[in-house]
Amino acid sequence: MSIIQKSFVILHHHCTIGSKSAKHSLYQSIFKLKKRSKMKKLYRLDAWHQLLALRFKSLKWRHGVLIALLILVTLTKMIPLWGFIYTTRIYPVIGTLLSPISGFFPFAVGDIFIALSIAWVILYPIYEIRLRKKRVFGRVAEYLLWVYAWFYIAWGLNYSQPNIYYRIGMKPVEVSKAKFKKFAYQYADSLNALSNASLSNASLSNARKSISPDSIVNDALKNRVRDAVLKEYNKIGYREGINRPFNQHPHAKTMVFTPLSSMSGVTGSMGPFFCEFTLNGDILAHDYPATYAHEFAHFLGVANEGEANFYSYIVCTASADKQVRFSGYYHIFFHVLNNVFDILGKKEGERFLKHIRPEIIQRARNDRHYWLSKRCKALDAAQDFIFELYLRGNHVAEGRKSYSGVIGLILAWEEKIKK
Repeated sequence: MSIIQKSFVILHHHCTIGSKSAKHSLYQSIFKLKKRSKMKKLYRLDAWHQLLALRFKSLKWRHGVLIALLILVTLTKMIPLWGFIYTTRIYPVIGTLLSPISGFFPFAVGDIFIALSIAWVILYPIYEIRLRKKRVFGRVAEYLLWVYAWFYIAWGLNYSQPNIYYRIGMKPVEVSKAKFKKFAYQYADSLNALSNASLSNASLSNARKSISPDSIVNDALKNRVRDAVLKEYNKIGYREGINRPFNQHPHAKTMVFTPLSSMSGVTGSMGPFFCEFTLNGDILAHDYPATYAHEFAHFLGVANEGEANFYSYIVCTASADKQVRFSGYYHIFFHVLNNVFDILGKKEGERFLKHIRPEIIQRARNDRHYWLSKRCKALDAAQDFIFELYLRGNHVAEGRKSYSGVIGLILAWEEKIKK
């Protein structure tokens, strides 16, 4: 019952008695009720103040550090200059510190960390709820915020750097059909010329097999590729908008969960938490150099997928190792082919396919069949959806389409070096 309602009850009571002291009594009752109501409000405010005080007292130094990191991450994502400073000045230092630590372990530390984190986030609340513990979800939320901050501080803020056009001073180009056709056929000639160097006589005879003996990645190939790719990245440096290698002994690790990666169509990944990059254990020899160079670009601070493909192309095609060069050209084969059909039309696309050596076409078919035989449609769709959200969440507006942006970058780069 409110004060006004109670006042009316008292007024009615005193009016029925009709005494002169009724008014005085009424005023006293109303005053007491108002005073009691004010006291209740004060008690409530005091309770809120005490609750807030307890909350602040329960905050520990780590919470202050976490809040500061989250603010820093947010500001860096909003201010392009900070992203540029992070990539060119801060990230190389972080990479120099983290990379040797993860290098002590023969397995991918980041893969194990992610697997354990997922397991803990799922199982810990179940375990604690059974024991009727409080603050379960608060602890889980805090852990996820730490992982979020760690991801961005250790590598993820590379998404905030200016795009490659700004970094190397080139402009997007509008290429006519005639110019693109010239590029496509020059590319095809280079690919054809290198196919003899990459495909041995044994592999030519086995071209119709899905996996031939020369498709196996061995230690000798790994060492050759590492040396060739490292040499080219040391040459270009920030002249082409990328950090110089801060680790002169990079080691690409094999994915711990290779079967799952193959099922979802992932051939390589950058481990941001410990500054390491991993390659799928099922990858074939002719794909290995270009995929290695692609992931190494991520390792050096390139976050955009199209840009990583671009660096893989210019590094591999500049190598003195013919097998590495072939891999660089072959790696973008499907990107070029899709653009030929889209830009030049179906008839020209079919004519272009006839211009490619038959063993290369057969190899492309074998590769497609090889990877499709390992794919799981449900897992593949889930991975595509999650990765699309991940890219768009990091301001890659084109999402997974950023992979195909490599052709536009190559055309713009060729125009730049002609000047």
